Amino acid sequence: MKVEADQVFANNQAAAAVGATGAVIKMKGDKVGVFYGSKQALFDVDLDIYERQVTALIGPSGCGKSTFLRCLNRMNDTIDICRVTGKITLDSEDIYDPAIDVVELRARVGMVFQKPNPFPKSIYENVAYGPRIHGLVKSKADLDNLVEQSLRGAGLWEEAKDRLQEPGTGLSGGQQQRLCIARAIAVAPEVILMDEPCSALDPIATAKVEELIDELRENYTIVIVTHSMQQAARVSQRTAMFHLGELVEVDDTKTIFTNPSEKRTQDYITGRFG
Repeated sequence: MKVEADQVFANNQAAAAVGATGAVIKMKGDKVGVFYGSKQALFDVDLDIYERQVTALIGPSGCGKSTFLRCLNRMNDTIDICRVTGKITLDSEDIYDPAIDVVELRARVGMVFQKPNPFPKSIYENVAYGPRIHGLVKSKADLDNLVEQSLRGAGLWEEAKDRLQEPGTGLSGGQQQRLCIARAIAVAPEVILMDEPCSALDPIATAKVEELIDELRENYTIVIVTHSMQQAARVSQRTAMFHLGELVEVDDTKTIFTNPSEKRTQDYITGRFG
């Protein structure tokens, strides 16, 4: 097991090194703060998210990692008492600019939630819904092809191709989560946000989703919130540690797990708190 872990770390470190020397910053948080009414949940978070890498957000429950994730596609807009300060950019464009179309933003920055949440529709319609409402296809043949390619991209085509008209809710938990990933990539996003996507899944389904995340990194920028240190080590190239609403540190994943610069990070990954 140690040899495998070392190899994973080596692969991730190599990818992170590329990012450090020349990767494009896809999204950038600059002094990001979040308030729920008078209560402040995030404090001046500065975080660069590199293109076509997996960035893992780790930290104990209630530390602000999911709050930050939801800022990246303005999901916090749905909470009346929530106020976001600072600046977040996507390809250097301020996503909180009043001129930004939030619907278009959420097509560019897709999200997969903690619990699989397929629509109460067929497998086919779950994937076809987004491209249809965004006008991404011109014919039924084009839509059929897009549905197939999205399901293939999510590693679900072989399991679902003979049951496309059956309800998505009839799939297993792991299959439902991959259906939600297929639904997200069907609208051709640039960034995929994942909020603990494996927390409700068994180990076999988790392994499939993790393998999928590694494949998706070739075409998408991914930000994942996870409570699992092992998962962060397996799937990410960069890791950001949050605690009590602050970004404690961010670095390539191997450095965070083997030589962190902050004592809070060391204490968390060694299980002293969390």
